[in-house]
Amino acid sequence: QEIVSGESEEESNGINLMEFSDEILLHILSYVPCTDLVLNVRRTCRKLATLCLDKSLTHTVLLQKDYKVNKDKVKQLMRDIGKEIYQLNMAGCYWLPSSTIDHVTRCKNLVKLNLSGCHVTSLRLSKMLSTLQHLRSLAIDVNPGFDASQLSSECKATLSRVSELKQTLYTPSYGVVPCCTSLEKLLLYFEILDRSREGFMLSGQLMVGESNVPHYQNLRVFYARLAPGYVNQEVVRLYLAVLSDRTPENLHAFLISAPGSFAETGATKNLLDSMARNVRLDALQLPKAWINGSGLLQHLKFNNPFYFSFSRCTLSGGHLIQRVINGGKDLKSLTSLNLSGCVHCLAPESLFRKAEDDIDSSILESLVVSCCNLRHLNLSAAHHHSSESIGNHLCQLLSRLKHLLSLALPVCSITDVAANVEKPPTASNLVPQTFGRKVRIGIQTYPRNLSDLVNQKIDSSVFWALLRSLRFLETLEIIGSSFSSAMPRNEPAIRNSLPPCVRAQSVGDSEVAAISQLTYLQSLTLAQLPNIITGSGLINIGLECQHLRTLSLANLGMMGKVAYMSALMDMLKHCKCLRDLRLEQPYFCAGAQFFQALSHCSSLQRLCIVSRSGTLQSDAVMSFMANCLEVIMCHMFMGESLTVCKNLQQSIVR
Repeated sequence: QEIVSGESEEESNGINLMEFSDEILLHILSYVPCTDLVLNVRRTCRKLATLCLDKSLTHTVLLQKDYKVNKDKVKQLMRDIGKEIYQLNMAGCYWLPSSTIDHVTRCKNLVKLNLSGCHVTSLRLSKMLSTLQHLRSLAIDVNPGFDASQLSSECKATLSRVSELKQTLYTPSYGVVPCCTSLEKLLLYFEILDRSREGFMLSGQLMVGESNVPHYQNLRVFYARLAPGYVNQEVVRLYLAVLSDRTPENLHAFLISAPGSFAETGATKNLLDSMARNVRLDALQLPKAWINGSGLLQHLKFNNPFYFSFSRCTLSGGHLIQRVINGGKDLKSLTSLNLSGCVHCLAPESLFRKAEDDIDSSILESLVVSCCNLRHLNLSAAHHHSSESIGNHLCQLLSRLKHLLSLALPVCSITDVAANVEKPPTASNLVPQTFGRKVRIGIQTYPRNLSDLVNQKIDSSVFWALLRSLRFLETLEIIGSSFSSAMPRNEPAIRNSLPPCVRAQSVGDSEVAAISQLTYLQSLTLAQLPNIITGSGLINIGLECQHLRTLSLANLGMMGKVAYMSALMDMLKHCKCLRDLRLEQPYFCAGAQFFQALSHCSSLQRLCIVSRSGTLQSDAVMSFMANCLEVIMCHMFMGESLTVCKNLQQSIVR
């Protein structure tokens, strides 16, 4: 009766979804997965049947991360709207059998196809591409056993028209690059292991039948990202050897991301010399060994650069100003700048300077004035200490960059200089950050809501003022300059990390609370903040940052105890949009209360906990997994026994 009365009241008020204009309905339907539109929503009424097949909804089909899609649904989808699909993204659909790819042949008008993460054999790829004559953009994986000689002439004809290729290599190979004679954009991801599954050492030599070389004459963008390992370095050199013979005249973006040491050779030096003579770049990223100690930046020519990455290079502030921005040249086109690990980039010279010395504010000011349209800035992994000069604090200068969307800073750079000079070290600062005997200290109290913090004028600090001026910031990273993860992706694990910077000792709960001003924040990383006492600032973030999707916390407060657990649990109860959570903290207790609070994060998809000597409750984990049905990744590296881990894993799979 309540339902009927509700419906009659709705009719009397004249509210009916189907009475909205087609434009509004199409906008609403654009948020529904295409498979759901075509296979379900379309069958509800005649109006929706027509709207669900509108070109604006069927032009692009995203199956990536649509975990409820199976082979039969894909088959039906391709049968119903295959000819209407121009862009198809199946990246990472690892759960679909390889035979699902056969149904892509129905998409005769396909222009862009992404099959990254899907296992496709040479023969299956050949059969599929032979029918896609309009294809211009392709993304595939090259796995062991790939044989380019099995590609048909029709397939090679399709590849010859492809202008954009993304290729992930799991075996030494050119893949389909030699067939793509019209390439303008080449994205290469090298994920080749140094050893086979059987334990044999692999070499960087290409497989038999790989005599054809790539064609780069039309290339505009070259990007290569290497996973650790010498084989990846050997294979990428083979790709670069062709570039060194004849550098494309239209090349405007050249980016190589390589972890660790990647030595420069004669061939790569010839390539860089050729680039300096023949091309004008808009985007540049090179391994640090190729830049350090060379005059390369002085000779390279830039057109309207939008992306620079000099991560971990020994680049001084003088070189940055003179060679990169030409003594203060107008660089309004630059939108992304990565100076992570450049410990001397804000100092005039690096010869006699210590990493902990104060920065030269005039260098940062020149950078801010010249690159006033920066949207992404990374200054992490370095000690950027501001001097006592009024108005020249790093945070005050960065507040002029009104267009910033992402920002990464070291913890020691956000502290108030006056506070460090005037205030003696507190008891908590004198406590060694080790796993030794615990010392009883007085706990500084902080209010639990933002209004009380403002009333106490904590927001008068330079960090509060910086975030107040960057209200549209979406990504923020505050990481200790000496922080090293226990489980890094591209670096060797260091068991005993370096102690926090002395200036970082004054950064605590009030600075974390300042982050709650960022209403549109989507991603937050906090690592190695030693003065976190209660974690009360986390609660403010949970209440105010309702768009937060990614949260990563590591080594907050004293290392011997997780003092912020209560505040973290209160915070999680408000994070309805949170999708990714990563926690790295020794002695972390993942018990029933923690997982009960985490269950409020109904959108959570990925969970990772890294905790030396940490503990977990299996029953609590199972209850959490039953409540949060969107979780597709659960990684917990704790101090539990192998038996407990195996039993829990089996229970989750069941």
